[in-house]
Amino acid sequence: MSKEHEEQDLQKFLRDVDEVTNLIQGLNSTDPSIQEKATADTEKRLSSTAVKCEDKQKPTVDRTCINTRAPDFPDQQETMNPESFMAVLEKDAKERARKRKHNEALANALKEKGNDAFSKGDYALAIQKYTEGLKKQKDMQVLYTNRAQAYIKLQDYEKAISDCDWALRCDEKCIKALFHMGKAYLAQKQYSKSRECYLKILDIDPGKEKLCKDYIHQVDLEEKRQHEEERAMEELESGKHTAVSVKELLQKLRIPDENILYYADGIRLLTALMQDCTEQALFRTNNGFSIINDNAVVQRVFHTKTKSPDEVELFISILLLWQAACKDNEENQRLLLTHPDVNLQLPSLLLSEVPKIQEECLALLSLYAETENGRILLVRHLDTTRWLHIFMSFIKVFDSRARCALKLLTSLVPEEKFKIQCRIKLSTEALPLFIELLSSAETLNELGLAHCIAIMGDMCSDVVIRMQMTESPDCWQACLSFLDECWNKGKATRYPECLYALLGLMMNLSLEPNLLLQDLAIEISGKCMSLFDCKEGRIVTRAAGLLSHILPISPEAREEAIKDGVVRKMIRFLKADGKITHGYAMKILAVCAKSSQEAQEEIVKLDKKCKILLKFLRSENEVLAGNAAFCLGRCFEVPGAATNLLDVDIVRILLKVAGRDAQRTSAQENAAIALGKLCTADARHTSRLRELNGMAVLNTSLKHMQGF
Repeated sequence: MSKEHEEQDLQKFLRDVDEVTNLIQGLNSTDPSIQEKATADTEKRLSSTAVKCEDKQKPTVDRTCINTRAPDFPDQQETMNPESFMAVLEKDAKERARKRKHNEALANALKEKGNDAFSKGDYALAIQKYTEGLKKQKDMQVLYTNRAQAYIKLQDYEKAISDCDWALRCDEKCIKALFHMGKAYLAQKQYSKSRECYLKILDIDPGKEKLCKDYIHQVDLEEKRQHEEERAMEELESGKHTAVSVKELLQKLRIPDENILYYADGIRLLTALMQDCTEQALFRTNNGFSIINDNAVVQRVFHTKTKSPDEVELFISILLLWQAACKDNEENQRLLLTHPDVNLQLPSLLLSEVPKIQEECLALLSLYAETENGRILLVRHLDTTRWLHIFMSFIKVFDSRARCALKLLTSLVPEEKFKIQCRIKLSTEALPLFIELLSSAETLNELGLAHCIAIMGDMCSDVVIRMQMTESPDCWQACLSFLDECWNKGKATRYPECLYALLGLMMNLSLEPNLLLQDLAIEISGKCMSLFDCKEGRIVTRAAGLLSHILPISPEAREEAIKDGVVRKMIRFLKADGKITHGYAMKILAVCAKSSQEAQEEIVKLDKKCKILLKFLRSENEVLAGNAAFCLGRCFEVPGAATNLLDVDIVRILLKVAGRDAQRTSAQENAAIALGKLCTADARHTSRLRELNGMAVLNTSLKHMQGF
């Protein structure tokens, strides 16, 4: 072989060694993009090497005379052999895994140091630690998102967005990265991009719908605010009369040491100018909400408890101005509630001795209650712990204030945070006042009191409030006494609206059984039985609902109710129309049939062919069908009941229910049990069961009940 060929072979070998070395270094890299390229090149080289090894016809060169191996490099054939090459890669992979695990531990330690600095408000140090961590492990997603959050705190939004982008390269479904990116884009006023981030979160996790909705609303609100202010500035610069007047009046109101009526008249004029969002935007951009800080006279009046007629006039003018500035304007609503003086004073204004001030304060709060975001602002920024007590106190003198207060309460009760705040003063303030109102019904407006009772019933959706009321003997006694006042021994109905609301409240309270309720169970069930003679169906329905809650917790109350003919009354209700009443009536029958042979026998006597029970057994309402099946099973324990049904294809009906699919299993289980009791009571039903090949269905249901 010529020296030229030997030199070519040597150079080729060295190039191969360099290439393999570079591939291994690439696979060792902590940069994901370099690793990905190295993996692809390795696979390509292995494939090419395998093809060369399979080519048997290619001439070979005898190299026995010349040793072309460099002393520090492996044999070329060994290097190019796929098996050897993979062994090298496997060894290298283990080494890389070891190094990665070590680097990951170092990166996590630096992340914790960064988190500690962030929690202390040292965002620069936090960024430094997160950056050091990324040098140890460049694909650590959490370091990018944490550093992005620190950059946002320092208002370096471009770097925050870049870090979020890197986090999304690590994991395209990283919700935290999208969240911070949306926040950074919002700060840059890139509203479309910000909105897009939150929409992507919703695509990834539909369960984040409320969160995304809130942030998208924030983006919309900020975009709207910017457009309003840009338009306001354009109108101001163009010399539009109303725009210029707003600015001029605000300047005049800052003139010190004028008399009170000067400011009151100026504020009235300013209020009249608040025609649309343009004037509202100018009001806030010219520090209109700072009037109470900038003007010593206004500030003094604002903090004075006892006010002269002129001071009252000024204060009412301010409240009317705030109403005009905040009407349908969420940004102004937010600014007003976050103003320190307003935040402190608004609750106390509700207790003002001046009715007109109370009225205008309630009107202002009502503006917030009109929208979901406004209600959130109220409970987030104001202390509403005493509002339930304050608003209910207006009912004593039922006027426009009371109507407004009740409307406000109705709007706020669904807000979870409002109910949580109301827990604090409920037992000491709101509940004693409520008991007082029930005991003085004759002096109150019926509709107002009914509305108040309904609100207390809605408040019971909060379990803590419900338990506080349920555990109050005075509350129960007031309810029962007022019930007697509303229903005079079944002869007449007084305050029907109040009675209807009261029964709803008592139904909600009875969801928390306790010893007190058990002691009162016989009295409550007796009043419910009396109410079944009422001519108003809605009241009868709620009486049945309350009874269905009471009877399961008291054997004594069940026994008394059965003696008073509750089974007959429930059968009568089931024959009549009324879907809600049907549910309560069937539950009461099931409760009675469960513990009383007398009730079982009476059901069989009143419904010999079980037509009523079979009708509801077929119901699509699974609870109703389940209770009907339970009653049937109990009735089959009565001698002769099963035999009475030989001419009714009851086996087929029960099989159909036992074998159907449903979210609840009570109907199927109770139907299977009833079927077993039916066949046990009269063997002729067993023959019918075999004819229908129903043993398999029955066995499956029984195994399901036993947990097999």
